[in-house]
Amino acid sequence: MPDLLIELFSEEIPARMQKRAGEDLQKLVTNGLVEAGLTYASAAAFTTPRRLTLTVEGLLTESPSTREERKGPKADAPEKAIEGFLRGAGLTRDQVEERETPKGNVLFAVIEKPGRPAAEIIAEVLSQTVRTFPWPKSMRWGSGSLKWVRPLHSILCILTDEAGTEVVPGEVDGIAFTDTTEGHRFMAPGRFSVTSFEDYEKKLKRAHVVLNAADRSEAIWHDATNAAFASGLEVVEDKGLLAEVAGLVEWPVVLMGKIGDDFLDLPPEVLQTSMKEHQKFFSVRNPKTGRIERFITVANRETADNGATILAGNEKVLSARLADAKFFWENDLRVAKSDMSVWTQALENVTFHNKLGSQADRINRIAALAKELAPIVGADEAQAEEAARLAKADLSSEMVYEFPELQGLMGRYYITASGRNTAMAAAAEEHYSPLGPSDDVPTAPVSVAVALADKLDTLTGFWAIDEKPTGSKDPFALRRAALGIIRLVLDNNLSADLLGLCRKHMQTFEGFEQEKPFDLLGFTHDRLKVLLRDQEIRHDIVDAILAMKKGNNDLKFVVDRARALSETLATDDGENLIQGFKRANNILTQAEDADGVEYSYGADIKFAEEAEEKALFEALDAAEAKIAPAMEAQDFASAMQAMATLRGPIDAFFEAVQINADNQTVRRNRLNLLSRIRTLCLSVADLTKIEG
Repeated sequence: MPDLLIELFSEEIPARMQKRAGEDLQKLVTNGLVEAGLTYASAAAFTTPRRLTLTVEGLLTESPSTREERKGPKADAPEKAIEGFLRGAGLTRDQVEERETPKGNVLFAVIEKPGRPAAEIIAEVLSQTVRTFPWPKSMRWGSGSLKWVRPLHSILCILTDEAGTEVVPGEVDGIAFTDTTEGHRFMAPGRFSVTSFEDYEKKLKRAHVVLNAADRSEAIWHDATNAAFASGLEVVEDKGLLAEVAGLVEWPVVLMGKIGDDFLDLPPEVLQTSMKEHQKFFSVRNPKTGRIERFITVANRETADNGATILAGNEKVLSARLADAKFFWENDLRVAKSDMSVWTQALENVTFHNKLGSQADRINRIAALAKELAPIVGADEAQAEEAARLAKADLSSEMVYEFPELQGLMGRYYITASGRNTAMAAAAEEHYSPLGPSDDVPTAPVSVAVALADKLDTLTGFWAIDEKPTGSKDPFALRRAALGIIRLVLDNNLSADLLGLCRKHMQTFEGFEQEKPFDLLGFTHDRLKVLLRDQEIRHDIVDAILAMKKGNNDLKFVVDRARALSETLATDDGENLIQGFKRANNILTQAEDADGVEYSYGADIKFAEEAEEKALFEALDAAEAKIAPAMEAQDFASAMQAMATLRGPIDAFFEAVQINADNQTVRRNRLNLLSRIRTLCLSVADLTKIEG
């Protein structure tokens, strides 16, 4: 069984596109081969800046022959029906059979397809793959019609088995398939032939090309950390940058350079961001001081001077970049120490949304809301309000204009420099959080107040102007804002009237309608279900709590009840109680429908005839005495446990007692007893929503 090797060799492929391109190449080629009848044992894709490579092992030598029999219309069917059948089968009238059947003579087509050599199929599949490859961006070059991410120079395509190596005959837009490739652009120019994937990988290594991106990443990290360690320093880990740099080089050579003394006092985040964004440098930190003192760059070649010239050039360019950053930093500090209101006033000219006003308008709303939220989260009202007014001031700073990803962080530096307290400074950095499911949640009261206010303003504002998420579209990240509110509330164990807050704040916007806050609360509940599902709390359990209406505007209240119910239903007593409740509810509902009355009161133990019946009365009395005060005290675990104790008495009751007794007084009493079961259970949660 032969092995296939494909290489598409081009000018440099952008690093961000390489991983997806390798996956697409593997998917398109292997799917095409399988659809044509060529199965295989395994496949793997590799990428470098100048090549996409695919190896497929254990291919069939040819596709299997197939025989398909198709039943067609009757022999005397209308001519158009027969023509359609023949066209679909790819046969002529004299090539089909006419057979007798119980329904008359019917046409049958026997379609035989002989097997095809693997090379013939591969050529077709590879040609189609190259011509339709899904690059995010592509280009034409020269006079050809082919589009590729960068000019495509050559296509290697060979089959290897025990008998030797065969070049698959084929071409794409004048580029013929060959058995040759090239090594490193500078260190090993010139083409060479290969006979198999093992030979290909080995010869590339000799030609200064590391084929596997994971191997390049590992080599970069190993050499970088060793170089830093030798100087008593450490490399700041950045997996995204590591993956990107590994996609920029075929032969990684790690070099460590110095940062000019004039720049060492810049905030480490500024140094790190500037070096990463502009130069693709790794930051090297002094673990004793936390300062960034060196940088790691990765060259794509070895040099006679061991990289000295490369480092000198990089240090020169870096100094120019950092001089700009230092200028921004010093200018911003002067503003922060004198009057930060200059920045907030500038935001009056920055539009947040044409229906929601400027950034300054938004800051005013957030400040008012943060002050209102402060008592709920345990923050000082004045501090929360002022922190909210300053939290976005750094958006006007020169540093954040240059590096938008530093918003909030620079605010913390600038507020600290202004002489204000650390809680207000921290709020500037933390109020954007949490940004995602793995992001840390602020816990400092002032930060929580401002973060909640920020997200509530976003949700209520866009809800008021009917800019809601639709399907997969969520341009204003409202799902993320809702999830952020939920996590802030739950992680900080806060109780708040979310509906009331939304209604009050939404009234400050034009377009307010009474039903919109309820709609927004429902949207938030949907996000809560997603979060709780990840915590293994089923959606039907959450629905059972939300259906109670009372308290469902308090997310903590909802989650506490849902967790208690989930824990109860995880026990045998809880699971069986649900069945008993549903049985009681079904019998009661059917009787009420049939009799046209509601059995909702009047159950009396004096009409009980069976011991199990009397025991159920007593069990309900005992459970009720515990459930009511427990629910009032929001001790949901105790309430659920008390409800679960009814499992045994209810089971025994249904085993021993016939509900529809001949004596109508006894029957009504038993139906009213079922009503007590339903009412008591529904006081804890709407168990009708529980599935199964």
